[in-house]
Amino acid sequence: MANHPTTRAGAAHGNAKGYNTGFVLSILLTVIPFALVMHPMLPRATTALAVLVFAVIQVVVQLVYFLHMNRASEEVWNLISFVFTLVILFIIVALSVWIIWSMHYNMMIN
Repeated sequence: MANHPTTRAGAAHGNAKGYNTGFVLSILLTVIPFALVMHPMLPRATTALAVLVFAVIQVVVQLVYFLHMNRASEEVWNLISFVFTLVILFIIVALSVWIIWSMHYNMMIN
């Protein structure tokens, strides 16, 4: 318990080691896709997929090391609100893409 100071609610705050680990992981997860794009070694589709995978891993690193989201019982409401936010964002982005594609398709026909 000495390594992770807690608040009254019991949620652990970060320490210097955790922040440094998150920072190094964030740098690596940014530099590797950047290098893949700047020095293409893979087909375009594979590069795009690799960048997407690195982006998802980057989000997880940010959530765990900097926003301190975990599966502790005290953090359940944070997790629920985060998942709700992701669902709403997915709906907004998916519907926006659908509307734009539909408009493009209908403009090309007429």
